[in-house]
Amino acid sequence: MIKRAAFLLIATLAGGQAALAQETLTQKTQAPNTQAQTQEQSDLVVYKDPNCGCCTDWVKHVEQSGLNLDVRMSANMGEVKQFYGISPQLRSCHTAVSAAGYVFEGHVPAKLVQQFLANPPAGGHGLTVPAMPVGSPGMEVGDKFMPYQVLQLNNDGSVEVYASIDKQADQY
Repeated sequence: MIKRAAFLLIATLAGGQAALAQETLTQKTQAPNTQAQTQEQSDLVVYKDPNCGCCTDWVKHVEQSGLNLDVRMSANMGEVKQFYGISPQLRSCHTAVSAAGYVFEGHVPAKLVQQFLANPPAGGHGLTVPAMPVGSPGMEVGDKFMPYQVLQLNNDGSVEVYASIDKQADQY
């Protein structure tokens, strides 16, 4: 009887810890985005370093496409990327998150962000353009252009090619 009572006490405490852990996870999910109401009014919350000019240019590109953005400055972008599960080899300079939790890392063309949001692929949780390809939205340098791939981030941790951008005009 004492063993059973001890077991029930431990189970009850563990259940309370599980509930506390779930509450903490929920709070963490909103941690970089502390203003949930603003998120609901925006299509994307964009986290960027306050000193990054290419991020500012990407924001302009996305706003010109008609998406509403809530831009937030972050001094610790590595923490933001880690929180949203962006592995180091898939990172770029800024991270955008939709109200539904989809993640868009780096210089993803606005038309592909809109396409993904309109019809999210099964098993996908976002898109990334690793690094900072010259000629991608926000990384324009005259007429220079480097072909690049937009990768789909999948819930199981895998990635696959979502789109190949072979010429500058393909991204607009």
